[in-house]
Amino acid sequence: MKVGIDIRKSVEENAADYFERAKKDKKKIAGANKIISSFSEKINSFAEKQEAPAIKMKAAKQEWYEKFRWFISSDDYLVIGGRDATTNEIVIKKHTEKDDIVFHTEMPGSPFIIIKKQGRVGELPANTLEEAAVFTAVFSSGWKRGLSTTQVFMVRPEQVSKESQPGEYIAKGAFMIYGEKKFYNPTMSHAIGIYNDRVIGGPLSAVKKHCKDYVEIVQGDAKLSDVAKAVQKKIGGNLDAILRVLPAGCKIKK
Repeated sequence: MKVGIDIRKSVEENAADYFERAKKDKKKIAGANKIISSFSEKINSFAEKQEAPAIKMKAAKQEWYEKFRWFISSDDYLVIGGRDATTNEIVIKKHTEKDDIVFHTEMPGSPFIIIKKQGRVGELPANTLEEAAVFTAVFSSGWKRGLSTTQVFMVRPEQVSKESQPGEYIAKGAFMIYGEKKFYNPTMSHAIGIYNDRVIGGPLSAVKKHCKDYVEIVQGDAKLSDVAKAVQKKIGGNLDAILRVLPAGCKIKK
């Protein structure tokens, strides 16, 4: 280690100079340590804030039925339906089993709605049948036209076919219905809630049964994005997921 000495000063004066420098350096080191400590705390705090939203926003694993319209009935039956012509085809051809029940309307553009029995035996509860009818009506053109009800029918899967009469054409997403139909005239009803960390939209009775917090939706002409934001403000949930469960032509019930 090299030590510089001022030859113009005595040994005592040089020693005094070094002592003063050492005191100043010690103060500088203490100040630097304080700055480092404060900066470290800020970095840790920032990291925690960045990590927290990632945990909070972690999405639940998507179930197969979430590609379609769906809800869980008051009696815990899964009900699914088509969103458009393509998903109508998929729902009927790939996800309808012999013991399931099919709902539809006579109106063009209406979804095919399926109650999944999933191995359960016996007759379906009246509440579930009524809720499936409501769900069908809400996503039919009847809701868009402002009707308070619209006629819905129920059939067995074997009554739904792509086989047409001679000279008839069956469009994508459409099917021929053969045999007797059972008719319903449900009152329009829809609500949105959070079910098992998922946004769910369905008949008010079903959503109330499964969701602590929910918003009732009625017919109206509000902008869908505005409705979705208002719903999110009330109950939370992903904005895109909320938009997916809103029927066209709606508003929040005051």
